[in-house]
Amino acid sequence: MDNKISAIVNDILIDYQDDRTINKVNLFVQPDTVIVEDMLAKLIKIIFPGFFNERRYRFYNLSSQLTVLIEDVFYNMNKQIALALKQLPENEDKPECTEEILASRICEKFFESIPKIRALIETDVQASFDGDPAAFNKNEIILCYPGLYAITVNRIAHELYKLNVPIIPRIMTEHAHGQTGIDIHPGATIGEYFFIDHGTGIVIGETTTIGKNVKIYQGVTLGALSLRGGQKLKNKKRHPTIEDDVTIYSGASILGGDTVIGQGSTIGSNAFITKSVAPHTKVSIKNQELNIKGDQLPEDDKSWFYII
Repeated sequence: MDNKISAIVNDILIDYQDDRTINKVNLFVQPDTVIVEDMLAKLIKIIFPGFFNERRYRFYNLSSQLTVLIEDVFYNMNKQIALALKQLPENEDKPECTEEILASRICEKFFESIPKIRALIETDVQASFDGDPAAFNKNEIILCYPGLYAITVNRIAHELYKLNVPIIPRIMTEHAHGQTGIDIHPGATIGEYFFIDHGTGIVIGETTTIGKNVKIYQGVTLGALSLRGGQKLKNKKRHPTIEDDVTIYSGASILGGDTVIGQGSTIGSNAFITKSVAPHTKVSIKNQELNIKGDQLPEDDKSWFYII
């Protein structure tokens, strides 16, 4: 058996020598998804103090807890960002210390933005409470609502995205995607008082712009009209703009970088939109006829089905 294992190992090692994208045999030169997800969990504890326990350490006061969390995240974020920056074409041939210095500056700017992130998330909590009569209180929203979790992760990742950090923001939002079924690209720009109700199956693309007081239900897609151009479409506006005070109901698809949903509009369930909608417009799909057949029909009803 040992000989068989050795033969298999040798065969795979030889296979690693091919010039393939998936062959990265230099260890620890990629951002570590496990570390990034751990950083994200600690950042959420920083954003919501008192809601999520830190089980690794015992703290006597909030100041000591916050100090340990920030030192932990800062140290790991610095290392992970340096690894990510190395993958930018302009940094490939630069000395390693260059990325480390830049990563440290980025970390400082990111942590300086945390009060701003928290202020935005406070508006999202309020929007969730105002928009959902099923909410018991705001604590329930913070602890339980997948929509708020996905929005919180996006707010964090979006700040790193704006600081031109590659890969790591996407690791964060894809972790939230896996946890909630809500797929928000970190590049999406989202205004305050954003409410996702239920949320499963929502897709929001990279160049989407969402205004204030927007409410979105499950299954909504804010996507690109066509991706046939592939990488040629990079850095172009591919996804729609949703103006203030818009409500988009379940299953609606709004596509295209030139598509604008005007302020105060309501988009009904299952609508498929590829052109702009004027402000204060209601868009809905005409109800289809429902044919309901049954073996037990009233004696005085000779029809074979009802048309509603």
